[in-house]
Amino acid sequence: MAKQTNRALEGAVLPTFFYYAIPSLLGLLAISTAGIVDGIFIGRFLGSSALAAVNLLIPYFTFMFALALMIAIGGSVLAGKYLGENKHVFAHRIFSQSLLTIISITTLAALLIHWFPTVLFHFLGAPLALHQDMSHYLNIMSLCLIIQLTGMVLYYFIRVDGQPVLGTIALMVGAGTNIALDALFLGYFKLDISWAAWATTLAQTLQCVIMLLFFTRPERRLQLTTKLLSAPRFLRALYNGSSEFINELSVGIVIFTVHWLLLRNVGAQGVAGFAIANYLLFIGMMTFYGIIDAVHVLISQNHGAKNKHRIRQIMAVATTTIMMISALLAMAAWSAPQFITALFLDDITSTASLQAQAYMQVIWPCFLFSGMNVLLSSYFTATQQPRQSATIALLRGLILPVGLLLGFSFAAPWHFLIALPVAEGLTLLFALNCYRIHSRTQHYTTNYAN
Repeated sequence: MAKQTNRALEGAVLPTFFYYAIPSLLGLLAISTAGIVDGIFIGRFLGSSALAAVNLLIPYFTFMFALALMIAIGGSVLAGKYLGENKHVFAHRIFSQSLLTIISITTLAALLIHWFPTVLFHFLGAPLALHQDMSHYLNIMSLCLIIQLTGMVLYYFIRVDGQPVLGTIALMVGAGTNIALDALFLGYFKLDISWAAWATTLAQTLQCVIMLLFFTRPERRLQLTTKLLSAPRFLRALYNGSSEFINELSVGIVIFTVHWLLLRNVGAQGVAGFAIANYLLFIGMMTFYGIIDAVHVLISQNHGAKNKHRIRQIMAVATTTIMMISALLAMAAWSAPQFITALFLDDITSTASLQAQAYMQVIWPCFLFSGMNVLLSSYFTATQQPRQSATIALLRGLILPVGLLLGFSFAAPWHFLIALPVAEGLTLLFALNCYRIHSRTQHYTTNYAN
């Protein structure tokens, strides 16, 4: 019987990197495109108030995604390590335990939202005038998250099992379905905001069904089992994914802080304007994560196989790719704010439109730093260094941006968003120093020509 080769460990570095990165990039771009098109339909057909209502819920959604991402990445990285060490039984256990955990968490959250929706709305600082739209949207989306986040966790394990194409096909079909249903429900039938949530729910259901085809493939290595890892070992996996939890949760906390400051200084139209700028940041982060997903898969397995030279090569390719994408995104945000705003709102002279254009002129430098920050954080996650990874994530996502936002809001209230690129830049200096120290400790050379 011929030995099954592991491309992550043995394939040529450049084509192997893009074999994993391109499907993930396409899939995550499909997700971000669907989210942006969702915003376009809501803004154009339901107005800026509906756009503000949906975006005021983003801190809650990011909290839920943060939990799912911690489980998905922490679990899949450990599964990748076990597969690299040929310990398949333990890989099966972390796979099964991760799926069970996310299903339990999302179901409990849906019940709490059903019983106490107004508690959340008041916590988010939402004006009473927006509560009805928020309630109609969230009632459906809380059920959708059970399907969506379970599918997301499954997606990460499918990739680590060496089948990234199936996951990408599912993501692209789901995104295309979401866009088509938005056009049908909002654009053609002119239905209310709850149907934007139904479009997402139906699309996510189809996406999850496609990913379930993974269980019919005979070549898969991961299997469901009733035997689980010990609690300390599973918690260690979650801790290793904590940087990604902090990365995602910090997005919600930062957006919550920005919303609070905008409602205080500008009002709901300022929130709608920031929503447009935030969609641009969102597509940027999805692009970076598309590349970085390949880093998680490849470095975790090569770390398990103790292949240090190959890890250096993977980091060189990833760094070059991230820097090129960062430059393109920064240029787009700096040079085309009016064009981007016009996609979402008909009247580019409205308060929300003018605010959006002003915000993009301030935040564009974020793209120059954020990609490298997330790359370095993911490197430490993949090499089982959660302390460094979590510290980088905590600095860029919580301590620096929130502290600087509040500080700048008092010193320069109309320019407080400059805190976001400043926080990214300071974090990058810290992250590069951590990488330099770790490279020396591991006897890694920075001469990639060798």
